[in-house]
Amino acid sequence: MRKETLWEAQKRSSPGHSAWYISRFAQMREQGADLHGEARLIDAMVPRGARILDAGCGPGRVGGELAARGHDVVGVDVDPELIEAAQQDFPGLPWLVEDLAELDLPAAGIAEPFDVIVCAGNVLTFVAPGTQQEVLTRLRNHLADGGRLVTGFGAGRGYDFGTFLEDAAAAGLKCQQKFSTWDLRPFEPDSDFLVAVFGRA
Repeated sequence: MRKETLWEAQKRSSPGHSAWYISRFAQMREQGADLHGEARLIDAMVPRGARILDAGCGPGRVGGELAARGHDVVGVDVDPELIEAAQQDFPGLPWLVEDLAELDLPAAGIAEPFDVIVCAGNVLTFVAPGTQQEVLTRLRNHLADGGRLVTGFGAGRGYDFGTFLEDAAAAGLKCQQKFSTWDLRPFEPDSDFLVAVFGRA
């Protein structure tokens, strides 16, 4: 039986949460905020036309920008409301409702693996408790040979950085680089955000 994600639990207790999240980023975009830091980093890691999975894509902010930069993007998110927003803002791309703990894109007809998987926006802190290692394993299984997984989330969100790195290692991932920001500031022991780059172990 599938476990409820923390995002779904938050949405159940606050039914307007997804709409607020969508409008928040729409307002930031209208105000001229720089919303593409994650996409710039991912874009720099791959050649044109790379296959990229936006895991926990929300309303498509990162994946949509990467598609505009010439990449072959697939986005998945557990929230149908966020996927609908992604479909409206970035039509023509495959946006799928998927729980990362059960991710099996070949079963959905998307068999080709990915050069990069990006998991931004604190996604790993919103999965169902106890499923983090399974999520990381499934993401690893969708990587092409030489592919990389890039994750980013903040401290104090119920998922300790050390535990995360242990889960990643147990999932068959090797940490290649750690940063404290998406613009590649060094990661320090007191950093309150972690951007980690993994390859297959």
